[in-house]
Amino acid sequence: MKGVFFIAGESETNKSEIVEMALNKMRAKGKKVAYFKPVGNEHDVIYSLSSARHLIVSGQIDKLIEDIIEAYKRLEAKNDFVVVEGTNLMVQDTVIEFRLNQQVAKYLCLPVILVMREDTNVLESSDFILRILKQHQINVLGMLSGEKGLDFLLEESEKFNDPMLSTKMFEWQLVNKAQSNKQRIVLPEGDCERILRAADNLNSRQIASLTILGNKQEILSKAKELGLSLEGVNIIDPETSDNFEEYASTLAELRKAKGMTIEEAHNLMKDGAYYGTMMVYKGQADGMVSGAEHTTANTIRPALQFIKTKPNTSLVSGVFLMCMNGKLSVFADCAVTPNPTSEQLSEIAVTTAETAKLFGLEPKVAFLSYGTGDSGKGPDIDLVKEAVRLTKEKGVDFAFEGPIQFDAAVDPSVAKTKLPNSEVAGRANVFVFPDLNTGNCCYKAIQRSLESECLAVGPILQGLNKPVNDLSRGATVPDIINTVAVTALFAQKER
Repeated sequence: MKGVFFIAGESETNKSEIVEMALNKMRAKGKKVAYFKPVGNEHDVIYSLSSARHLIVSGQIDKLIEDIIEAYKRLEAKNDFVVVEGTNLMVQDTVIEFRLNQQVAKYLCLPVILVMREDTNVLESSDFILRILKQHQINVLGMLSGEKGLDFLLEESEKFNDPMLSTKMFEWQLVNKAQSNKQRIVLPEGDCERILRAADNLNSRQIASLTILGNKQEILSKAKELGLSLEGVNIIDPETSDNFEEYASTLAELRKAKGMTIEEAHNLMKDGAYYGTMMVYKGQADGMVSGAEHTTANTIRPALQFIKTKPNTSLVSGVFLMCMNGKLSVFADCAVTPNPTSEQLSEIAVTTAETAKLFGLEPKVAFLSYGTGDSGKGPDIDLVKEAVRLTKEKGVDFAFEGPIQFDAAVDPSVAKTKLPNSEVAGRANVFVFPDLNTGNCCYKAIQRSLESECLAVGPILQGLNKPVNDLSRGATVPDIINTVAVTALFAQKER
């Protein structure tokens, strides 16, 4: 990601002139440099000031940010460097505009150069603004009130390599990867309004090729009532489908050792989760997402019965992708296994490390506990120590540490005191919790904390032969969209 964002700290600065100088200096180096002004009154912006203001006051700032990210990423892909200019801060809208510029810079993950007027007490007036920007996790390269210092700050922007990842940028990456190789995803809960709203969004953005299960007439009627378009979406009523008998026969055959009769198979195949899972098993869908109105057990049971686990994998575990404080982490197991054994903890760590790689992380795995190293005693600590020992025996290709407390795993200063020679301490990005109770409570506490901006995507079921994913019954429409995108990425990997 190569770019810089020029933000005005007050009205009537010479920001536009400085931006023009920056463009000329960068182009003089022989670089292909793009200019991007997302919001303003010029003709080539993404949104006019009035349109942006309308979206903000009507609670649609997410759409504004998403459209800006999309436009920026198109430019970034075609150029060596992108110079981004914020709005000019009109006197009547200074606060709104500054907050908008701040959010755009944050979500684009770009370093900022702050521009102030030359006729003000720069140090006094800029100090407060710089503190605001840094509080919102924005990297500020420096401050200008004229051309002096511009060359140095541009050089710093070219060297900038902070791997910050905003929640919106992470969502964009998920969607972009899913769009690049569309997969067939089945949604069994066609009677759920949130599923239909998500399907409308997924379909219009071409994130996946969708099949919705349920009564076709009722689904289309409800979609029309909600003002949604499902044109191009495949809608199947399991009970009247051409494949119903074949699917029921296949299920009865697969489960005959467990005593299943064809009559029982017929009854089960009327259930959307069973029908959808059979579509995945038969290769007529690449993945399934369910659980908006049903339990995890309802989603996972048919998958365990006939999709089953991958070779050399004995259990299914549930992970959450946690985008927080500018970084991506993976938490496991937060959804499936209540009290894992040492062997299961080790397997969860190995499987979760592979999941982390799929999302561009170099896994640094922390086996969490209430003690770090040899500081704790007791059976719970012993269980984690044994999991670490078993993982060492496997000769895995990722770094791991444990037992380790959460603070020592994420905070370099604490790690320096508790485990100064650890490759993982202070830098962990994969967290293996000792039990489901701890993992589930921890992820929800972080997700809902008012002091942190956190995007939690999941639970993602790992370990299955084919991707089937569960939704929280409290899942929002964006949650469903993200889970479908993640399921599509897993399906891409399986192909």
